[in-house]
Amino acid sequence: MTLGGSEAMEVNVLIDDGQEGTLDPQWLARVAEEVLVAEGVDPTVELGVVVTGQENIQELNLVHLGRDEPTDVLAFPMLTGPNAEVDEDGGAFVAAPDGLTHLGEVIISYPQAVIQAGEHGHSVEKEAATLVVHGVLHLLGYDHEEPEPEQRMRAREAEILARIEEKGL
Repeated sequence: MTLGGSEAMEVNVLIDDGQEGTLDPQWLARVAEEVLVAEGVDPTVELGVVVTGQENIQELNLVHLGRDEPTDVLAFPMLTGPNAEVDEDGGAFVAAPDGLTHLGEVIISYPQAVIQAGEHGHSVEKEAATLVVHGVLHLLGYDHEEPEPEQRMRAREAEILARIEEKGL
């Protein structure tokens, strides 16, 4: 799906079986695109957003992070450094024929978003937007393993979420 005025920017949304009708794919794509625009990302990018259930996200969490528990969001970046498309051995990926930079995938658990929305006392949509923003920031290199980067990431999340709310997304 090509979005809002940027000819090349592409956000592909997949709603897994069993999660249909939970979140609007076009809305999710606009939220992800808003993060990219806010971060000043070159518009020749592509990323994926997947809405899944607890079992799938738990399996991904176990296989890729060694944690046998469901989580709210996972991000699988294709870039390992600032705008550098390289594989795990440090070699360059073959450029895609579409000319887009493939940032990676953001996977969110809809059931976990429902749980967390209840805990935080806000809508599931606000929670889903928070998860998408968080995941896309991870694709762009933000991290929260140490206090200073975590503070920077949380502040940027808040700024982007405020921008999204201001635009009525």
